[in-house]
Amino acid sequence: MPNIAVLMAVYNGEEWLKAQLDSIFNQYGVNVHIYASDDLSNDGSYNFLTNLSKVDSRLTVLPHAGRFGSAGANFLRLLKDVDISKFDYVAFSDQDDIWLEKKLFRAFTIIKTKVVDGYSGNVTAYWTDGKHELICKSEPQQQYDYMFESAGPGCSFVFTQKLAVELQRFLTLNQGKCREVALHDWLTYAYARSRMYKWFIDSEPYVLYRQHQKNVLGANFGFKAKVMRWRKMREGWHRNQALILGDLLGYEKKFPITALQSYQFLARFRLILNVRKLRRSFRDAVALALFFMVTSKK
Repeated sequence: MPNIAVLMAVYNGEEWLKAQLDSIFNQYGVNVHIYASDDLSNDGSYNFLTNLSKVDSRLTVLPHAGRFGSAGANFLRLLKDVDISKFDYVAFSDQDDIWLEKKLFRAFTIIKTKVVDGYSGNVTAYWTDGKHELICKSEPQQQYDYMFESAGPGCSFVFTQKLAVELQRFLTLNQGKCREVALHDWLTYAYARSRMYKWFIDSEPYVLYRQHQKNVLGANFGFKAKVMRWRKMREGWHRNQALILGDLLGYEKKFPITALQSYQFLARFRLILNVRKLRRSFRDAVALALFFMVTSKK
């Protein structure tokens, strides 16, 4: 059976940890080892994890390394510090989801049969009132989508040891610049695609993506969520992150990053003409085109 290292970033997640850990330990057809990094939680998360690690050898809790301040930074710490040499694959895990029993086996099977290096997929958002909604991220990949978005929620990511080792080496050599990156999953996908690794996005959901008030991003459902994300775009967050990744990964002199850098009228017009190459979802491409039309400031 394949050996898979599961990297879990934790912060004040005590109320959800047991259910998530159980769903990972009960994965079908794979051997798992969970590496948890606690970001100085002020609930009982750290004690719960350390006590469990004493009785279950499949869990390792990394020593505290100061305050990271974000899940993304915590995941990058895990990627950089965990010894992945004895594993076949690496996966990301949030602290508050539930994995279906064959999540990792499905990823392993897809990676082997499709001969790809990275896997992600759709997930099912769910709320405490029983509501469920599919989050679709499996639209066809586009030429430049990795410069503008992740390949789905990081909790669905599984990738080969080869890709993980190269990414680990890259993070070690570029620690300073990597601190500016907000999303570990976007960086992982962008690194893979920019280095010509093959990636598969699965239409089948194998994660129950818990929705609650403490979600870092959460599902983009409802008018309020869309307004908040639009406001974040207008404030320049999305564009700035794309520019940071372009500079970090070495494609800052290529289109469309050059157009983002200029952001003059003709540059934005060119981005609009090519917008279907920038996002997988038609709806997201339309929203991005509208953003380029109405936002002229740098």
